[in-house]
Amino acid sequence: MTEPVPAISESAVLDALKVVTDPDLGRDIVSLGFVKNLGIADGAVSFAIELTTPACPVKDQMRDEARAAVAALPGVTGVDVQMTASVRSAVAPGGERAPIPGIRNVIAVGAGKGGVGKTTVAVNVAVALARYGGRVGMIDGDVYGPNLPIMLGIDAQLSSEGRKIVPAEKHGIRVVSMGFLADGDAPIIWRGPMLHGVVRQFFQDVRWGELDYLVVDMPPGTGDVALSLTQTVPVSGAIVVTTPQTVSLADSRRAVAMYRKLDVPTLGLIENMSYFACPACDQESDIFGRGGGNAVAEELGVPFLGQIPLYEPIRVGSDRGTPIVTTEPDSPAARAFVQVAERAAAQVSIASYESAAPAASTG
Repeated sequence: MTEPVPAISESAVLDALKVVTDPDLGRDIVSLGFVKNLGIADGAVSFAIELTTPACPVKDQMRDEARAAVAALPGVTGVDVQMTASVRSAVAPGGERAPIPGIRNVIAVGAGKGGVGKTTVAVNVAVALARYGGRVGMIDGDVYGPNLPIMLGIDAQLSSEGRKIVPAEKHGIRVVSMGFLADGDAPIIWRGPMLHGVVRQFFQDVRWGELDYLVVDMPPGTGDVALSLTQTVPVSGAIVVTTPQTVSLADSRRAVAMYRKLDVPTLGLIENMSYFACPACDQESDIFGRGGGNAVAEELGVPFLGQIPLYEPIRVGSDRGTPIVTTEPDSPAARAFVQVAERAAAQVSIASYESAAPAASTG
């Protein structure tokens, strides 16, 4: 007589799934509350794993580990695992500034000085997050030098619905910029109060809808826009872009110090133009030096998000409005941007776990 197949219980499935851990927090997906919609029918088990960012580099590995763990249970005839994501806000509730409805995380991308490729980094990180499935918007906070329309290839004027501005859309992200409002090459000559007004308007008077990440391309240096930003909305964190040069690294220290004074956590430091990879000889040349960004991040106690190489198609794509993560997604430079986006999203998720909810993680 054959032994009866034991019934599969939810508790047995959940116990099996405890072997799958979050790589950043070191806790299992069950205690973190990632397992959703568990169902059992005639030996077939189905469930979802809900991560806190779609930009999780190991989500396929987690799915495979979960499937194998459940498939090993007696009586299981099939396992269906769905990977989903629900981005959480990294801002602790109850702060002085009310969040903008529908916007989960505001991320400032800044630099201590100009000329380090800050806008190029901001654009490619934002587009990478959108290509992962994130709901992403961008604000051109560099009011005096609004370059987002050029780098994203947007030739449009903003429209309105009722009292709300409708953002432009390109490459899967929603965008507002003074470049849509200014008259051609006319200079923008404004004092501080006028800057504060436009920053506030870009947040409060735009029909953003639901966004996981609203990336703000900040002007270089430490000035009025950073102060206006933090006075207007709660900011999840800042990304600081530098080059390996000593002057840039010194200014990056000041940028990190500024964000700390404004109670904005630094999500990480990015070293742009880190090295030149010669396409003809496969040699790497450290034109501006190399590794300084990592050293400064360690010195300041902030995460190091990665190095972006010097690569001509990055510049060409920025000039044409076609970010390299869309035109050459498999190139080393594009993969570097994607890795930076993954690490930045992970830092947002870690911050969301630490600030408010014990049932959150990076995935």
